[in-house]
Amino acid sequence: MVIYGVALLAGCMLVGLWAGDVLGILLGVDSNVGGVGIAMLMLIFLGGYLMDKNKMPASTEDGIKFWNGMYIPIVVAMAASQDVAAAFDGGMIALLAALLAVIVSFALIPFLNRLGRANPAEKKVSETKGIVPVPSQGAKKSLTASSPSHVSARARHAR
Repeated sequence: MVIYGVALLAGCMLVGLWAGDVLGILLGVDSNVGGVGIAMLMLIFLGGYLMDKNKMPASTEDGIKFWNGMYIPIVVAMAASQDVAAAFDGGMIALLAALLAVIVSFALIPFLNRLGRANPAEKKVSETKGIVPVPSQGAKKSLTASSPSHVSARARHAR
């Protein structure tokens, strides 16, 4: 049932938020540390375990997919808005660090693009694989299944 998928998602979320609060207390931070991430990891591992054991019907999986489609983009947007607000509160150094990260990322695009391409020598070898060279005009006539010399060679081999 779809409701079981929603229940599984809600259970993972509650346990993840609790674990994030406990982790925050242990680290001395007055905040939830990684609760949503812990919840998502729990959902992935628990869902995978239930699927491997054939204990999750397709309708339960549909309930999880439904809320994943709605929930994850909302959480990402909320986290991004918190990061932007924290950056503005951090002052000019935080904005400069963000700008530097964007500039370095753009500068690395051509380098990373070249890493994904094959070398010209490798490309030539991969293009010629499986191609049989055509003999030149002066080369001997190749043996075919219907040629008499091919038949006589088979006959000699059979003796």
